[in-house]
Amino acid sequence: MDTVIERDVMEYDVLVVGGGPAGLATACRLKQLNADINVCLIDKGSEIGAHILSGAVMDPVAMNELFPNWKELGAPLNVPVTGDDFLFLSETGAKQTPHWLLPSIFQNHGNYIVSLANVARWMGEQAEALGVEIYPGFAAADVLYDENGAVKGVVTGDMGIGKDGEPTAQYQPGMELHAKYTVFAEGARGHLGKRLIAKYSLDAGRDPQSYGIGIKEVWDVPAEQHQEGLVVHTAGWPLDADTYGGSFLYHMENNQIALGMVVGLDYVNPYLSPFEEFQRYKTHPEIAKHLKGGKRVSYGARAITAGGILSLPQLYFKGGVLVGCEAGTLNASRIKGSHAAIKTGMLAAESIAAALSAGRERDELSEYEEAFNNSWLKAELWKARNFKQWFKKGRNIATLMTGIEQKLLGGKMPWTIHRAKADHECLLPAAQCTPIEYPKPDNVLTFDRLSSVFLSNTNHEENQPVHLTLKDANVPVNVNWVKYAGPEARYCPAGVYEFIEDASVAHGQRLQINAQNCVHCKTCDIKDPTQNIVWVTPEGSGGPNYGNM
Repeated sequence: MDTVIERDVMEYDVLVVGGGPAGLATACRLKQLNADINVCLIDKGSEIGAHILSGAVMDPVAMNELFPNWKELGAPLNVPVTGDDFLFLSETGAKQTPHWLLPSIFQNHGNYIVSLANVARWMGEQAEALGVEIYPGFAAADVLYDENGAVKGVVTGDMGIGKDGEPTAQYQPGMELHAKYTVFAEGARGHLGKRLIAKYSLDAGRDPQSYGIGIKEVWDVPAEQHQEGLVVHTAGWPLDADTYGGSFLYHMENNQIALGMVVGLDYVNPYLSPFEEFQRYKTHPEIAKHLKGGKRVSYGARAITAGGILSLPQLYFKGGVLVGCEAGTLNASRIKGSHAAIKTGMLAAESIAAALSAGRERDELSEYEEAFNNSWLKAELWKARNFKQWFKKGRNIATLMTGIEQKLLGGKMPWTIHRAKADHECLLPAAQCTPIEYPKPDNVLTFDRLSSVFLSNTNHEENQPVHLTLKDANVPVNVNWVKYAGPEARYCPAGVYEFIEDASVAHGQRLQINAQNCVHCKTCDIKDPTQNIVWVTPEGSGGPNYGNM
Protein backbone atom coordinates (compact mmCIF):
# COMPACT_ATOMS: atom_id res chain seq x y z
CA MET A 1 0.00 0.00 0.00
CA ASP A 2 1.34 3.45 -0.90
CA THR A 3 2.59 5.47 2.06
CA VAL A 4 1.30 8.75 0.59
CA ILE A 5 -2.48 8.93 0.73
CA GLU A 6 -4.52 11.84 -0.46
CA ARG A 7 -7.02 12.69 2.23
CA ASP A 8 -9.87 15.14 2.47
CA VAL A 9 -9.26 17.87 5.04
CA MET A 10 -11.91 19.57 7.16
CA GLU A 11 -11.18 22.62 9.32
CA TYR A 12 -12.85 23.47 12.62
CA ASP A 13 -12.38 25.85 15.49
CA VAL A 14 -12.54 22.99 17.98
CA LEU A 15 -12.35 19.23 17.47
CA VAL A 16 -13.55 16.91 20.26
CA VAL A 17 -12.37 13.28 20.17
CA GLY A 18 -14.79 11.13 22.12
CA GLY A 19 -18.54 11.24 22.73
CA GLY A 20 -18.76 10.48 26.43
CA PRO A 21 -19.88 12.92 29.15
CA ALA A 22 -16.58 14.86 29.10
CA GLY A 23 -16.44 15.38 25.34
CA LEU A 24 -20.14 16.19 25.05
CA ALA A 25 -19.97 18.63 27.97
CA THR A 26 -17.06 20.38 26.25
CA ALA A 27 -18.97 20.67 23.00
CA CYS A 28 -22.20 21.85 24.65
CA ARG A 29 -20.48 24.44 26.82
CA LEU A 30 -18.55 25.87 23.85
CA LYS A 31 -21.79 26.44 21.97
CA GLN A 32 -23.50 27.89 25.03
CA LEU A 33 -20.70 30.43 25.33
CA ASN A 34 -20.47 31.30 21.65
CA ALA A 35 -22.81 29.85 19.05
CA ASP A 36 -20.41 30.90 16.28
CA ILE A 37 -17.62 28.55 17.41
CA ASN A 38 -17.39 25.74 14.86
CA VAL A 39 -17.31 22.51 16.88
CA CYS A 40 -16.93 18.94 15.57
CA LEU A 41 -17.18 15.82 17.74
CA ILE A 42 -16.23 12.35 16.55
CA ASP A 43 -16.71 9.01 18.31
CA LYS A 44 -15.59 5.51 17.36
CA GLY A 45 -18.87 3.91 18.44
CA SER A 46 -21.64 3.20 15.96
CA GLU A 47 -23.73 5.84 17.76
CA ILE A 48 -23.27 8.15 20.72
CA GLY A 49 -23.48 5.98 23.82
CA ALA A 50 -22.57 2.72 22.08
CA HIS A 51 -19.27 2.43 23.97
CA ILE A 52 -20.39 4.05 27.24
CA LEU A 53 -20.50 1.80 30.29
CA SER A 54 -20.59 2.79 33.93
CA GLY A 55 -22.26 1.76 37.20
CA ALA A 56 -23.73 4.38 37.49
CA VAL A 57 -24.88 6.56 40.33
CA MET A 58 -24.57 10.17 39.17
CA ASP A 59 -23.95 13.18 41.35
CA PRO A 60 -25.91 15.90 39.47
CA VAL A 61 -23.68 18.75 40.67
CA ALA A 62 -22.00 19.30 37.28
CA MET A 63 -25.15 18.62 35.27
CA ASN A 64 -26.86 21.33 37.32
CA GLU A 65 -24.17 23.75 36.13
CA LEU A 66 -24.22 22.67 32.48
CA PHE A 67 -27.99 22.38 32.06
CA PRO A 68 -29.77 23.96 35.07
CA ASN A 69 -33.08 22.98 33.45
CA TRP A 70 -32.09 19.37 32.71
CA LYS A 71 -35.32 18.02 34.18
CA GLU A 72 -37.43 20.13 31.81
CA LEU A 73 -35.16 19.07 28.93
CA GLY A 74 -35.87 15.41 29.67
CA ALA A 75 -32.49 14.22 30.90
CA PRO A 76 -32.70 10.51 31.82
CA LEU A 77 -31.99 11.02 35.52
CA ASN A 78 -35.22 9.37 36.59
CA VAL A 79 -34.36 7.31 39.67
CA PRO A 80 -33.26 9.18 42.80
CA VAL A 81 -31.40 7.07 45.34
CA THR A 82 -33.85 5.98 48.06
CA GLY A 83 -31.73 3.49 50.00
CA ASP A 84 -28.00 3.18 50.58
CA ASP A 85 -26.43 -0.02 51.97
CA PHE A 86 -22.73 -0.78 52.40
CA LEU A 87 -21.93 -4.44 53.16
CA PHE A 88 -18.75 -6.28 54.11
CA LEU A 89 -19.05 -9.80 52.73
CA SER A 90 -17.57 -13.03 53.98
CA GLU A 91 -18.07 -16.18 51.91
CA THR A 92 -21.54 -16.79 53.30
CA GLY A 93 -22.29 -13.84 55.59
CA ALA A 94 -22.60 -10.07 55.41
CA LYS A 95 -22.24 -7.22 57.88
CA GLN A 96 -23.96 -3.92 57.13
CA THR A 97 -22.19 -0.72 58.09
CA PRO A 98 -24.47 1.53 60.15
CA HIS A 99 -25.38 4.65 58.18
CA TRP A 100 -24.09 6.94 60.92
CA LEU A 101 -20.64 5.37 60.48
CA LEU A 102 -20.49 5.85 56.71
CA PRO A 103 -18.28 8.73 55.55
CA SER A 104 -20.03 11.17 53.22
CA ILE A 105 -18.07 9.79 50.24
CA PHE A 106 -20.06 6.54 50.58
CA GLN A 107 -23.46 8.21 50.89
CA ASN A 108 -25.65 8.79 47.85
CA HIS A 109 -28.55 10.94 49.05
CA GLY A 110 -29.38 13.42 46.30
CA ASN A 111 -27.80 11.29 43.56
CA TYR A 112 -29.46 9.38 40.72
CA ILE A 113 -29.19 5.83 39.39
CA VAL A 114 -28.69 6.19 35.64
CA SER A 115 -27.67 4.45 32.47
CA LEU A 116 -24.66 6.54 31.49
CA ALA A 117 -25.02 5.35 27.90
CA ASN A 118 -28.50 6.89 27.83
CA VAL A 119 -27.26 10.07 29.52
CA ALA A 120 -24.63 10.36 26.79
CA ARG A 121 -27.26 9.90 24.10
CA TRP A 122 -29.33 12.67 25.63
CA MET A 123 -26.29 14.95 25.87
CA GLY A 124 -25.59 14.22 22.21
CA GLU A 125 -29.08 15.41 21.36
CA GLN A 126 -28.49 18.63 23.30
CA ALA A 127 -25.16 19.15 21.54
CA GLU A 128 -26.73 18.73 18.10
CA ALA A 129 -29.52 21.13 19.04
CA LEU A 130 -26.85 23.69 19.95
CA GLY A 131 -25.20 23.26 16.54
CA VAL A 132 -22.37 20.79 17.22
CA GLU A 133 -21.44 18.56 14.26
CA ILE A 134 -21.41 14.97 15.59
CA TYR A 135 -19.99 12.06 13.60
CA PRO A 136 -20.28 8.65 15.27
CA GLY A 137 -18.52 5.72 13.61
CA PHE A 138 -15.36 7.76 12.97
CA ALA A 139 -12.39 6.47 14.94
CA ALA A 140 -9.47 8.83 15.54
CA ALA A 141 -6.50 6.73 14.43
CA ASP A 142 -3.60 9.14 14.93
CA VAL A 143 -2.67 12.63 16.08
CA LEU A 144 -1.59 15.29 13.59
CA TYR A 145 1.04 17.92 14.45
CA ASP A 146 1.94 21.21 12.84
CA GLU A 147 5.42 22.54 12.07
CA ASN A 148 5.72 23.96 15.60
CA GLY A 149 5.06 20.64 17.27
CA ALA A 150 1.53 21.57 18.30
CA VAL A 151 -1.44 19.26 17.86
CA LYS A 152 -3.41 20.36 14.82
CA GLY A 153 -6.04 17.61 14.81
CA VAL A 154 -6.42 13.93 14.05
CA VAL A 155 -6.71 11.59 11.12
CA THR A 156 -9.63 9.18 11.15
CA GLY A 157 -9.05 5.51 10.43
CA ASP A 158 -9.01 4.13 6.93
CA MET A 159 -11.95 1.87 6.07
CA GLY A 160 -11.72 -1.25 3.94
CA ILE A 161 -8.20 -2.40 4.80
CA GLY A 162 -7.91 -6.19 4.70
CA LYS A 163 -6.21 -8.45 7.23
CA ASP A 164 -3.12 -8.42 5.01
CA GLY A 165 -2.87 -4.63 5.37
CA GLU A 166 -3.82 -4.02 1.75
CA PRO A 167 -6.86 -2.04 0.50
CA THR A 168 -9.95 -4.01 -0.43
CA ALA A 169 -12.61 -3.04 -2.97
CA GLN A 170 -14.38 -1.18 -0.12
CA TYR A 171 -11.34 0.96 0.71
CA GLN A 172 -11.98 4.54 1.82
CA PRO A 173 -9.14 6.66 3.19
CA GLY A 174 -9.63 8.41 6.49
CA MET A 175 -10.00 12.17 6.71
CA GLU A 176 -7.78 14.79 8.28
CA LEU A 177 -9.68 16.90 10.79
CA HIS A 178 -7.83 20.10 11.68
CA ALA A 179 -8.67 22.48 14.51
CA LYS A 180 -7.38 25.47 16.40
CA TYR A 181 -7.75 23.38 19.56
CA THR A 182 -8.30 19.62 19.94
CA VAL A 183 -9.97 18.12 22.99
CA PHE A 184 -9.17 14.49 23.82
CA ALA A 185 -12.01 12.75 25.65
CA GLU A 186 -11.47 9.08 24.82
CA GLY A 187 -12.07 7.76 28.34
CA ALA A 188 -9.71 5.65 30.44
CA ARG A 189 -6.46 4.69 28.71
CA GLY A 190 -7.34 6.47 25.48
CA HIS A 191 -4.91 5.25 22.85
CA LEU A 192 -4.19 8.78 21.58
CA GLY A 193 -4.12 10.28 25.06
CA LYS A 194 -1.55 7.66 26.02
CA ARG A 195 0.70 8.84 23.18
CA LEU A 196 0.22 12.51 24.01
CA ILE A 197 1.09 11.97 27.66
CA ALA A 198 4.32 10.27 26.59
CA LYS A 199 5.20 12.77 23.84
CA TYR A 200 4.78 15.86 26.02
CA SER A 201 5.87 14.18 29.31
CA LEU A 202 2.57 15.26 30.85
CA ASP A 203 2.98 12.75 33.70
CA ALA A 204 6.42 13.97 34.79
CA GLY A 205 6.57 14.16 38.57
CA ARG A 206 3.22 12.40 39.00
CA ASP A 207 2.48 9.01 40.53
CA PRO A 208 1.95 6.23 37.96
CA GLN A 209 -1.66 6.05 36.83
CA SER A 210 -3.64 3.19 38.34
CA TYR A 211 -6.67 1.44 36.89
CA GLY A 212 -9.47 -0.94 37.71
CA ILE A 213 -11.45 -3.23 35.45
CA GLY A 214 -15.19 -2.77 35.83
CA ILE A 215 -17.44 -5.66 34.75
CA LYS A 216 -21.19 -5.09 34.62
CA GLU A 217 -24.45 -6.86 33.90
CA VAL A 218 -28.06 -5.68 33.70
CA TRP A 219 -30.84 -8.02 34.82
CA ASP A 220 -34.61 -8.00 34.47
CA VAL A 221 -36.06 -9.09 37.82
CA PRO A 222 -39.55 -9.86 39.11
CA ALA A 223 -41.47 -6.75 40.16
CA GLU A 224 -42.16 -8.08 43.65
CA GLN A 225 -38.47 -8.09 44.60
CA HIS A 226 -37.50 -4.88 42.81
CA GLN A 227 -36.76 -1.85 45.03
CA GLU A 228 -36.36 1.13 42.72
CA GLY A 229 -33.69 3.51 44.00
CA LEU A 230 -31.85 1.02 46.25
CA VAL A 231 -28.06 1.23 46.13
CA VAL A 232 -25.91 -1.62 47.52
CA HIS A 233 -22.10 -1.48 47.64
CA THR A 234 -19.93 -4.26 48.99
CA ALA A 235 -16.33 -4.93 49.92
CA GLY A 236 -14.67 -8.20 50.85
CA TRP A 237 -15.49 -11.63 49.42
CA PRO A 238 -14.79 -12.96 46.83
CA LEU A 239 -11.59 -10.86 46.65
CA ASP A 240 -8.84 -11.57 49.14
CA ALA A 241 -7.80 -8.95 51.68
CA ASP A 242 -4.81 -7.80 49.64
CA THR A 243 -6.70 -7.15 46.38
CA TYR A 244 -8.32 -3.77 45.81
CA GLY A 245 -11.90 -3.91 44.61
CA GLY A 246 -15.58 -3.90 45.42
CA SER A 247 -19.01 -4.27 43.92
CA PHE A 248 -22.17 -2.34 43.18
CA LEU A 249 -25.82 -3.31 42.79
CA TYR A 250 -28.35 -0.67 41.75
CA HIS A 251 -32.12 -1.06 41.41
CA MET A 252 -32.85 0.93 38.25
CA GLU A 253 -36.20 1.81 36.69
CA ASN A 254 -38.34 -0.69 34.74
CA ASN A 255 -37.69 -3.60 37.13
CA GLN A 256 -34.03 -3.76 36.19
CA ILE A 257 -30.92 -4.18 38.31
CA ALA A 258 -27.42 -3.10 37.29
CA LEU A 259 -24.66 -4.91 39.13
CA GLY A 260 -20.96 -5.19 38.71
CA MET A 261 -17.53 -5.45 40.22
CA VAL A 262 -14.40 -3.33 40.02
CA VAL A 263 -11.05 -5.08 40.50
CA GLY A 264 -7.89 -3.02 40.81
CA LEU A 265 -5.42 -3.88 38.06
CA ASP A 266 -2.57 -3.69 40.54
CA TYR A 267 -3.43 -7.21 41.74
CA VAL A 268 -0.45 -9.55 42.17
CA ASN A 269 -1.67 -13.11 41.53
CA PRO A 270 -1.55 -13.93 37.79
CA TYR A 271 -4.12 -16.69 38.35
CA LEU A 272 -6.77 -14.15 39.37
CA SER A 273 -9.59 -13.60 36.86
CA PRO A 274 -11.71 -10.47 37.42
CA PHE A 275 -14.46 -11.95 35.25
CA GLU A 276 -14.63 -15.13 37.33
CA GLU A 277 -14.49 -13.18 40.59
CA PHE A 278 -17.55 -11.24 39.45
CA GLN A 279 -19.37 -14.46 38.57
CA ARG A 280 -18.61 -15.84 42.06
CA TYR A 281 -19.82 -12.62 43.67
CA LYS A 282 -23.32 -13.16 42.26
CA THR A 283 -23.64 -16.47 44.14
CA HIS A 284 -23.40 -14.81 47.56
CA PRO A 285 -26.76 -15.14 49.36
CA GLU A 286 -27.01 -11.35 49.89
CA ILE A 287 -26.57 -10.76 46.15
CA ALA A 288 -28.36 -13.80 44.71
CA LYS A 289 -31.58 -12.85 46.51
CA HIS A 290 -31.83 -9.71 44.36
CA LEU A 291 -31.48 -11.76 41.15
CA LYS A 292 -33.74 -14.71 41.99
CA GLY A 293 -36.11 -15.43 39.13
CA GLY A 294 -34.44 -12.79 36.98
CA LYS A 295 -32.82 -12.85 33.56
CA ARG A 296 -29.51 -11.35 32.48
CA VAL A 297 -30.03 -9.04 29.49
CA SER A 298 -26.78 -7.05 29.08
CA TYR A 299 -23.06 -7.43 29.72
CA GLY A 300 -20.02 -5.22 29.31
CA ALA A 301 -16.63 -4.27 30.69
CA ARG A 302 -14.46 -1.17 30.78
CA ALA A 303 -11.29 -0.05 32.51
CA ILE A 304 -11.53 2.96 34.81
CA THR A 305 -8.81 5.34 35.95
CA ALA A 306 -8.40 5.08 39.69
CA GLY A 307 -5.12 6.82 40.54
CA GLY A 308 -6.84 10.03 41.55
CA ILE A 309 -5.36 13.48 41.92
CA LEU A 310 -1.81 12.23 42.55
CA SER A 311 -1.74 10.51 39.15
CA LEU A 312 -3.35 13.35 37.22
CA PRO A 313 -1.14 14.42 34.29
CA GLN A 314 -0.73 17.99 33.12
CA LEU A 315 -4.06 18.72 31.47
CA TYR A 316 -2.85 20.86 28.56
CA PHE A 317 -0.25 20.82 25.80
CA LYS A 318 0.37 22.73 22.59
CA GLY A 319 -2.89 22.74 20.67
CA GLY A 320 -5.06 20.71 23.00
CA VAL A 321 -6.27 19.43 26.35
CA LEU A 322 -7.24 16.23 28.15
CA VAL A 323 -10.65 15.98 29.82
CA GLY A 324 -12.51 13.44 31.96
CA CYS A 325 -11.23 9.90 32.33
CA GLU A 326 -8.71 10.56 29.54
CA ALA A 327 -6.89 12.52 32.23
CA GLY A 328 -8.07 10.40 35.16
CA THR A 329 -10.48 12.58 37.14
CA LEU A 330 -12.67 9.74 38.44
CA ASN A 331 -13.08 9.77 42.23
CA ALA A 332 -12.42 6.12 43.14
CA SER A 333 -13.51 6.65 46.74
CA ARG A 334 -17.00 7.63 45.56
CA ILE A 335 -17.02 5.23 42.56
CA LYS A 336 -18.07 8.25 40.51
CA GLY A 337 -16.57 9.91 37.46
CA SER A 338 -19.37 11.30 35.32
CA HIS A 339 -19.76 14.52 37.33
CA ALA A 340 -15.99 15.03 37.16
CA ALA A 341 -15.96 14.37 33.41
CA ILE A 342 -18.70 16.96 32.81
CA LYS A 343 -16.96 19.53 35.00
CA THR A 344 -13.58 19.15 33.27
CA GLY A 345 -15.30 19.47 29.90
CA MET A 346 -16.94 22.71 31.01
CA LEU A 347 -13.67 24.12 32.37
CA ALA A 348 -11.86 23.22 29.14
CA ALA A 349 -14.60 24.79 27.03
CA GLU A 350 -14.49 28.04 28.99
CA SER A 351 -10.73 28.30 28.56
CA ILE A 352 -10.93 27.49 24.85
CA ALA A 353 -13.74 29.95 24.20
CA ALA A 354 -11.79 32.75 25.87
CA ALA A 355 -8.65 31.89 23.90
CA LEU A 356 -10.52 31.86 20.58
CA SER A 357 -12.13 35.22 21.32
CA ALA A 358 -8.62 36.60 21.91
CA GLY A 359 -7.50 35.33 18.50
CA ARG A 360 -5.32 32.56 19.89
CA GLU A 361 -4.87 29.05 18.49
CA ARG A 362 -2.72 25.94 19.04
CA ASP A 363 -0.96 27.31 22.09
CA GLU A 364 -0.88 26.03 25.65
CA LEU A 365 -4.12 26.51 27.57
CA SER A 366 -2.53 26.68 31.02
CA GLU A 367 -5.56 28.63 32.23
CA TYR A 368 -7.61 25.40 31.92
CA GLU A 369 -5.46 23.73 34.56
CA GLU A 370 -5.55 26.87 36.68
CA ALA A 371 -9.34 26.80 36.54
CA PHE A 372 -9.32 23.13 37.53
CA ASN A 373 -7.04 23.88 40.47
CA ASN A 374 -9.51 26.50 41.71
CA SER A 375 -12.59 24.29 41.24
CA TRP A 376 -14.70 22.24 43.62
CA LEU A 377 -13.57 19.16 41.68
CA LYS A 378 -9.92 19.64 42.60
CA ALA A 379 -10.94 20.05 46.24
CA GLU A 380 -13.06 16.89 46.10
CA LEU A 381 -10.27 14.81 44.55
CA TRP A 382 -7.65 16.17 46.95
CA LYS A 383 -9.68 14.97 49.96
CA ALA A 384 -9.64 11.44 48.53
CA ARG A 385 -5.99 11.42 47.45
CA ASN A 386 -4.92 8.53 49.71
CA PHE A 387 -7.91 6.23 49.13
CA LYS A 388 -6.40 3.79 46.63
CA GLN A 389 -2.95 3.81 48.23
CA TRP A 390 -4.19 2.50 51.58
CA PHE A 391 -5.36 -0.71 49.94
CA LYS A 392 -1.77 -1.72 49.23
CA LYS A 393 -1.53 -2.18 53.01
CA GLY A 394 -4.50 -4.56 53.07
CA ARG A 395 -8.28 -4.18 53.29
CA ASN A 396 -8.46 -3.90 57.09
CA ILE A 397 -5.95 -1.07 57.30
CA ALA A 398 -7.54 0.60 54.25
CA THR A 399 -10.99 0.47 55.85
CA LEU A 400 -9.71 1.87 59.13
CA MET A 401 -7.66 4.66 57.59
CA THR A 402 -10.37 5.66 55.11
CA GLY A 403 -12.77 5.99 58.04
CA ILE A 404 -10.28 8.11 59.98
CA GLU A 405 -9.44 10.33 57.00
CA GLN A 406 -12.95 10.82 55.69
CA LYS A 407 -15.19 10.52 58.77
CA LEU A 408 -13.04 11.95 61.54
CA LEU A 409 -10.84 14.36 59.58
CA GLY A 410 -13.27 15.26 56.79
CA GLY A 411 -10.59 14.70 54.16
CA LYS A 412 -8.31 17.31 55.75
CA MET A 413 -5.43 14.96 56.61
CA PRO A 414 -1.91 16.38 56.87
CA TRP A 415 -0.28 13.41 55.12
CA THR A 416 -0.08 12.21 51.52
CA ILE A 417 0.77 8.66 50.44
CA HIS A 418 2.41 8.07 47.06
CA ARG A 419 2.69 5.02 44.83
CA ALA A 420 5.73 4.07 42.77
CA LYS A 421 4.58 1.06 40.72
CA ALA A 422 2.43 0.98 37.60
CA ASP A 423 -0.22 -1.75 37.47
CA HIS A 424 1.67 -3.87 34.95
CA GLU A 425 4.64 -4.05 37.31
CA CYS A 426 2.66 -5.66 40.13
CA LEU A 427 2.21 -9.27 38.95
CA LEU A 428 4.29 -11.85 40.76
CA PRO A 429 5.70 -14.88 38.93
CA ALA A 430 3.20 -17.74 38.86
CA ALA A 431 5.62 -19.94 40.82
CA GLN A 432 5.18 -17.63 43.81
CA CYS A 433 1.37 -17.70 43.69
CA THR A 434 -1.44 -20.15 44.41
CA PRO A 435 -3.67 -21.13 41.47
CA ILE A 436 -7.35 -20.20 41.87
CA GLU A 437 -9.94 -22.80 40.96
CA TYR A 438 -13.14 -21.21 39.70
CA PRO A 439 -16.39 -23.18 39.50
CA LYS A 440 -18.03 -23.88 36.16
CA PRO A 441 -20.92 -21.55 35.26
CA ASP A 442 -24.40 -22.73 36.11
CA ASN A 443 -26.03 -20.59 33.38
CA VAL A 444 -28.52 -19.33 35.96
CA LEU A 445 -26.48 -16.89 38.02
CA THR A 446 -23.05 -17.44 36.49
CA PHE A 447 -22.00 -17.55 32.85
CA ASP A 448 -19.00 -17.97 30.56
CA ARG A 449 -17.22 -15.25 28.61
CA LEU A 450 -18.56 -16.02 25.15
CA SER A 451 -22.23 -15.97 26.14
CA SER A 452 -21.49 -12.73 27.98
CA VAL A 453 -19.83 -11.07 24.98
CA PHE A 454 -22.88 -12.02 22.91
CA LEU A 455 -24.99 -9.80 25.18
CA SER A 456 -22.64 -6.85 24.58
CA ASN A 457 -23.66 -6.79 20.89
CA THR A 458 -19.97 -6.67 19.97
CA ASN A 459 -19.13 -6.77 16.29
CA HIS A 460 -16.06 -6.08 14.19
CA GLU A 461 -15.64 -6.31 10.44
CA GLU A 462 -13.78 -9.62 10.14
CA ASN A 463 -11.55 -8.70 7.21
CA GLN A 464 -9.50 -5.98 8.89
CA PRO A 465 -6.10 -5.90 10.57
CA VAL A 466 -6.09 -7.16 14.17
CA HIS A 467 -6.29 -4.10 16.40
CA LEU A 468 -4.64 -5.84 19.37
CA THR A 469 -1.05 -5.62 18.27
CA LEU A 470 2.10 -7.21 19.66
CA LYS A 471 5.48 -5.49 19.73
CA ASP A 472 7.12 -8.93 19.76
CA ALA A 473 5.13 -12.03 18.81
CA ASN A 474 7.42 -14.27 20.87
CA VAL A 475 6.84 -12.55 24.22
CA PRO A 476 3.35 -13.96 25.04
CA VAL A 477 4.69 -17.52 25.22
CA ASN A 478 8.37 -17.04 26.06
CA VAL A 479 7.69 -14.59 28.90
CA ASN A 480 4.01 -14.34 29.81
CA TRP A 481 3.25 -18.06 29.58
CA VAL A 482 6.51 -19.28 31.05
CA LYS A 483 6.81 -16.76 33.88
CA TYR A 484 3.22 -15.69 34.58
CA ALA A 485 1.15 -18.71 33.40
CA GLY A 486 -0.46 -16.72 30.58
CA PRO A 487 -2.42 -14.03 32.49
CA GLU A 488 -3.91 -12.60 29.25
CA ALA A 489 -6.38 -15.48 29.16
CA ARG A 490 -7.65 -14.50 32.63
CA TYR A 491 -7.57 -10.70 32.84
CA CYS A 492 -9.42 -10.22 29.54
CA PRO A 493 -13.19 -10.20 30.26
CA ALA A 494 -14.11 -11.07 26.67
CA GLY A 495 -12.16 -14.22 25.73
CA VAL A 496 -9.91 -12.36 23.31
CA TYR A 497 -6.67 -14.06 24.40
CA GLU A 498 -6.47 -17.84 24.26
CA PHE A 499 -3.45 -20.11 24.67
CA ILE A 500 -3.70 -23.12 22.39
CA GLU A 501 -1.71 -26.32 22.82
CA ASP A 502 0.61 -26.75 19.84
CA ALA A 503 3.44 -29.26 20.04
CA SER A 504 5.15 -27.73 17.01
CA VAL A 505 6.06 -24.45 18.77
CA ALA A 506 8.21 -23.43 21.71
CA HIS A 507 6.84 -24.49 25.12
CA GLY A 508 3.96 -26.25 23.37
CA GLN A 509 1.72 -23.17 23.40
CA ARG A 510 0.73 -20.41 21.00
CA LEU A 511 -1.36 -17.33 21.64
CA GLN A 512 -4.53 -16.91 19.63
CA ILE A 513 -6.06 -13.41 19.54
CA ASN A 514 -9.82 -13.42 18.95
CA ALA A 515 -10.00 -9.71 18.18
CA GLN A 516 -13.63 -9.92 17.08
CA ASN A 517 -14.60 -10.45 20.75
CA CYS A 518 -12.94 -7.24 21.99
CA VAL A 519 -15.24 -4.96 24.02
CA HIS A 520 -12.63 -2.15 24.00
CA CYS A 521 -12.09 -2.31 27.77
CA LYS A 522 -8.30 -1.62 27.41
CA THR A 523 -7.39 -4.05 30.22
CA CYS A 524 -4.78 -5.85 28.11
CA ASP A 525 -3.05 -2.58 27.20
CA ILE A 526 -2.84 -1.76 30.92
CA LYS A 527 -2.12 -5.08 32.67
CA ASP A 528 0.18 -6.91 30.23
CA PRO A 529 3.28 -7.37 32.43
CA THR A 530 5.68 -6.83 29.53
CA GLN A 531 3.67 -3.99 27.95
CA ASN A 532 3.94 -5.94 24.72
CA ILE A 533 0.24 -5.58 23.83
CA VAL A 534 -0.71 -2.27 22.23
CA TRP A 535 -4.40 -1.52 21.64
CA VAL A 536 -4.99 0.48 18.46
CA THR A 537 -8.32 1.54 17.06
CA PRO A 538 -10.20 -0.84 14.76
CA GLU A 539 -12.48 0.39 12.00
CA GLY A 540 -15.04 2.92 13.13
CA SER A 541 -18.35 1.50 14.44
CA GLY A 542 -16.59 -1.68 15.60
CA GLY A 543 -16.82 -2.96 19.15
CA PRO A 544 -19.73 -3.18 21.57
CA ASN A 545 -23.12 -1.60 21.07
CA TYR A 546 -24.37 -0.97 24.58
CA GLY A 547 -27.99 -0.15 25.11
CA ASN A 548 -29.07 0.53 28.67
CA MET A 549 -25.57 0.29 30.18
